[in-house]
Amino acid sequence: MFKRLLRSSIERSARCIKYVSLYAVLSALCVATLPAPAAPVEPELLHTGIVPTMGLGDVSEGTLLFKTNQQGRFIPAPVLKTDVQMAVTGIIARTTVRQEFSNPSPKKGDWLEGIYVFPLPETAAVDHLRMHVGERIIEGVIKERSEAKNTYEQAKQEGKRTSLVEQERPNIFTTSVANIGSGERITVEIEYQETIRSDSDRFQLRFPMAVGQRYIPGTPVIIENQAPKGTGTILDTDRVPDASRITPPVQAPSRGPINPLSLSLTLHPGFPVSKVESPYHPIIVVPDADGGFQISLKADAVPGDRDFQLIWYPAPRTEPLATIFTEQKNGETYALLMLAPPTHHDDKVASIPRDLTFIIDTSGSMAGPSIEQAKSSLAAALTRLTTRDRFNIIQFNNTVRSLFPSLEPVSASSIRKAIRYTETLSADGGTEIVSAVRQALKSPQDKARLQQIVLLTDGQVGNEEELFEMLHLRLGTRRLFTIGIGPTPNSHLMRKTAEIGRGTFTYIGNVTEVKDTLDLLFKKLERPVLNDIAFDSSWPAVEQYPLQIADLYEGEPIVVAVKAGALPQQATLKGFAANQPWSMPVSFKDASSRGGLSVHWAREKISALMDETYKGGVEEAIRKAVLDVALAHHLVSKYTSLVAVDVTPARPTNTATEPEQPASAKMDESISINELAKGATSGQLQLLMGLATLTLAWVAWSFWTRVA
Repeated sequence: MFKRLLRSSIERSARCIKYVSLYAVLSALCVATLPAPAAPVEPELLHTGIVPTMGLGDVSEGTLLFKTNQQGRFIPAPVLKTDVQMAVTGIIARTTVRQEFSNPSPKKGDWLEGIYVFPLPETAAVDHLRMHVGERIIEGVIKERSEAKNTYEQAKQEGKRTSLVEQERPNIFTTSVANIGSGERITVEIEYQETIRSDSDRFQLRFPMAVGQRYIPGTPVIIENQAPKGTGTILDTDRVPDASRITPPVQAPSRGPINPLSLSLTLHPGFPVSKVESPYHPIIVVPDADGGFQISLKADAVPGDRDFQLIWYPAPRTEPLATIFTEQKNGETYALLMLAPPTHHDDKVASIPRDLTFIIDTSGSMAGPSIEQAKSSLAAALTRLTTRDRFNIIQFNNTVRSLFPSLEPVSASSIRKAIRYTETLSADGGTEIVSAVRQALKSPQDKARLQQIVLLTDGQVGNEEELFEMLHLRLGTRRLFTIGIGPTPNSHLMRKTAEIGRGTFTYIGNVTEVKDTLDLLFKKLERPVLNDIAFDSSWPAVEQYPLQIADLYEGEPIVVAVKAGALPQQATLKGFAANQPWSMPVSFKDASSRGGLSVHWAREKISALMDETYKGGVEEAIRKAVLDVALAHHLVSKYTSLVAVDVTPARPTNTATEPEQPASAKMDESISINELAKGATSGQLQLLMGLATLTLAWVAWSFWTRVA
């Protein structure tokens, strides 16, 4: 009897010890995986049921992010409110962008700093910054970039509300806003100016709404004990040293509308218009009595996931369209000249034999509709070739592949082979655009033929300067044309590449546009109206930009910005038409007076000065020249920034600006996992105790089985 009771008691004790020890081990393992109580609390583990933090690689569209107290983790701000107002007069567009920032934290004393990466047109001249805080308006001032940054940092430390606008690329800007109080809203307003593009007998204005993801080549460079330059999704590399500043964290579409945006504009083109349209956004168009238009989005707001584009078409004409504007400012005379060919073309003009090389981007960023658009574009181009032409196709991603070893004469068999090759193209891998263009430039130059290179890509790379430098050194007399594919092409790369190549940039954002747009483009490439265009150089102290004027093609005007001590009554344009000398007098006597031309000229000069970086110019000399122009004309550039500071401190100076943590409101009695660990035995000690208890249970059980 006693033996049975003893055996039963030992069995129960052994089972109890076993379960307790197992619980101890499991508890120890769980606690061991949690941070030690003294370590910083991970924001996403504070409470269940709240919006989690995100890493830099977790998101896919532009957004405002707040830093957290955990390195590499961010909290998306509540959906931004962005309002865009535009005024177009002739070929000058003036735009005001208002963006509302807010601090979502309900905890009093949470003073936050946010940074927002946003795109602007690549020709934008940013010259004003205003910060609205309640009823107060703080006007920004232009300063050298490092000085503006220091002013911003000092104001932030002093508890003052402050804002800073910096240029990362000619078409990518960042706005930093510091000392946003709990629940507080601050509106940042910037103004910029640009010149309207015109091609294929239409004028078009594009407002970028998103920063596309860019391929960043090179080896990541990490400097010990030094943070990256920016908060982007990719580290700085040896080939793109500012990669962390141009790869903004972006928000997944599943998190709700992306940067809702409202937009309205006034249009006064200065000539009769036959049609106004927006291909990607429904709009309302209301004509004015004076020949202008009031235009707005049909919806109150749209997500900022694709660029807005407005197109207007001049009424048919048989004579060239010449538009000249002038401005007097600070004792200088500025002028803007636009010369457009007639809208009715002469189809009897003989075409010139061509060498045509197509370069098509098959990288991963082109996957989906973009590669299908590119393939359709290429197929359309092949159908316009004649037996007088020669051609080749080069595709690129991580590698470069060429259809033919060199330029191939056009024949039925070569076109058939090219079409089959095009149909097999697929998108994957990196974007080694420089290697592909280098391959195309290996073909010999022939002055008796039109030598044209057509690049089809979304241009989402960060090493633009490498491409520009190579083109400057190797392009020669060839002409290069770019076709931007997809909803958010890198328009800076596309436009600048075409500018260096004395070609044109065509944007295709919708697969339904491919055939019509490409038909117009390739018809234009077959017959340049004028080439080697130049102004009469007899003007005194004249500065014109661009320095080298592009060729004039059917449906696309040339635009030149000029500054001089005084403009002559008349000047002369010279060039060649069908290899014959050509000239045309241009009168400035009756030019219309308009504001903003000095800003446009200054922006064009800064662009020309920055081009010297890939032409072998001395960086310090370039920097000084850009500073002189940017400070004189109040413009944001690579070396200057706009900074606004509220003189009244908002945050007590003894309170530090803290990284944001997720909101701590009660969520159905939810509790922090870390709270369970507070005051508990350390994970390592619990693990040892559990293992010891298991060992004791095993010894007791072994002893009893031998006794029994």
